[in-house]
Amino acid sequence: MSIDHWGTGPTDLLESSLAAIETSLEELLAMDPTYWRTSQKKDFLARVEKLQAQQAALTLRVLAASGDIAAETGDKDASAWMRAELLVDKGAARTQIKLAHAVTKYELVAAGLAAGVISEAKAIVITKALDTIHADPITTGEDLVLAEKLLIDYATLATANELQIAGKRVLAKIDPAQFEEAEAKALLAEEERAQQKTALRVWDNGDGTVGFDGVLPTSIGMRFKTQVEAWAQPRKQQLVDKGTPLPPWERMMGQGFARLIETIDPAALPRHGGDATVVNVVIGLEELRKELGTAILGFDETNGTTITAAEARRMACNATIIPWVLGGDSEVLDMGRASRVFVPIQRKALRLQQKCCQAEGCDMPPEWCDAHHLDPWAAGGRTDLKDGVLLCPHHHRLAHNPAYVHERLPDGTVRFTRRP
Repeated sequence: MSIDHWGTGPTDLLESSLAAIETSLEELLAMDPTYWRTSQKKDFLARVEKLQAQQAALTLRVLAASGDIAAETGDKDASAWMRAELLVDKGAARTQIKLAHAVTKYELVAAGLAAGVISEAKAIVITKALDTIHADPITTGEDLVLAEKLLIDYATLATANELQIAGKRVLAKIDPAQFEEAEAKALLAEEERAQQKTALRVWDNGDGTVGFDGVLPTSIGMRFKTQVEAWAQPRKQQLVDKGTPLPPWERMMGQGFARLIETIDPAALPRHGGDATVVNVVIGLEELRKELGTAILGFDETNGTTITAAEARRMACNATIIPWVLGGDSEVLDMGRASRVFVPIQRKALRLQQKCCQAEGCDMPPEWCDAHHLDPWAAGGRTDLKDGVLLCPHHHRLAHNPAYVHERLPDGTVRFTRRP
């Protein structure tokens, strides 16, 4: 059989091969995997994983030879054409083209992809590791070849993330005496760069939420993750034990982070602007009396954030909050009282007495509960055990929600009722 490599004849191998792939995919898509045997599903997933790697190898080969496409579009690579015709973001297209050229430098990586032994994700990890090794002035060509072989071998046993970790240590395996010191220096440099990259951005979304993102050094970031999980996990287990459907893990982590912030001991915080770190709430006397009043977190509307009076009262139960109550002409009528929050020994006593959330029918453990003033502190209530009750975050919000009323029953539990 003759092959027309230019694709102009009836024996165009490229066209017929692509058509065969398209036909096979259509046949597979017409099937319903619900009726496949378990062994068939496992076999399918394993073989498709290999096919995806081989497809990536073929795509990267084509991209590496796509200079003529770039010449036609006038761009430095084929990314402009991919953006216009395939609707691939230009950054993603250039990343793939960069990988295509990187793979051409490493024969074992290219062979591993073509054989379906390593995935595209692993190829990215390996080529980045090899490029770093190649740039190291103390490495030799033999070191690079051996590192490539070791990483390809390890790729058959590890995930891409595990492979990334191995890539940082592969030189130490080749020659421990030579590279241990270099590895230590590289790790120190990485940690120093991490300090420079450390950042936190916080902004008001204007919809009752605050957004934030940031970057932390690994040692701090993992401690942060562990502490947030420590608050999220008990709630997850509580819901599992009750047979309640679990919300998304991200939501529980967010709730865990909120609990972490709310339970920080104010006495352990540094001084801020000459005063101990506190949150000031400014509220007018009339607003304080309203069920649907508003307050300002901060000292004025320009530099503060508006919240409901109910949320201010909730915060006053268990945070270092100083309420500044103003009269009609902004005269300060009340600037707070010393015992705003339940001290630790009082919280321990409440947990010992009450065991769990005191809302009727709720059994959230005491570790997840706030100490709530039944007679609101913001309205003159006292911070003592007789007036204190443990409420989980959900019921604590209800306690300050004007849409609900609550009463303490003879057995000590609190009943919530929605207002008519």
